[in-house]
Amino acid sequence: MNDPFYMSCLDIYTSYGEDSQIEKLQEAIALSKPNVMPLLSWDIYMLHYKDKIEASVKLAELRQVLSFSKKFQWQNDIETVFNKKDYEALIITDKNQKIIWVNNGFTEMTGYSKTFALNKTPRFLQGEATDYKTKSRIREHITKRKPFKEILHNYKKDGTLYKCEVQVIPLYNKETTHFIAFEKQVV
Repeated sequence: MNDPFYMSCLDIYTSYGEDSQIEKLQEAIALSKPNVMPLLSWDIYMLHYKDKIEASVKLAELRQVLSFSKKFQWQNDIETVFNKKDYEALIITDKNQKIIWVNNGFTEMTGYSKTFALNKTPRFLQGEATDYKTKSRIREHITKRKPFKEILHNYKKDGTLYKCEVQVIPLYNKETTHFIAFEKQVV
């Protein structure tokens, strides 16, 4: 069938109200001229709406990180760091790699709750398939307090193996006090 599907009506559910109010509402609906809208329009609208929601979430995450920046007096340009990053999960650790904050994307990507992740190191996501050489390079970059990007194999809470791109940036005032990791699942 090549005919587009059309949304021809809107069902309204009223859970309370007097009968006279419901009758007036039904009359108003019955008197109005129906608009026919292709379902495709709804899909395009929803894609636009989804982008707005994602932008709003990223702005809230930026604000949270900026509040940490103020608290710890980081000298990094946090806004510039965020503008250049594509990520799903966001993790902030102290200089000893203990997690102090994760975003909701972390939970969506790994299955682990924020509460579970706090005070652990990101190593709890690693396992048998996590490459030893990659882990060594990560340790070396962290020891040297240098930014880096690596791809490693991690494990979700349900045991599922996934490939993760991790981009880590040291956060500093006079010296490195924390790290921020921008993570996304890759295929």
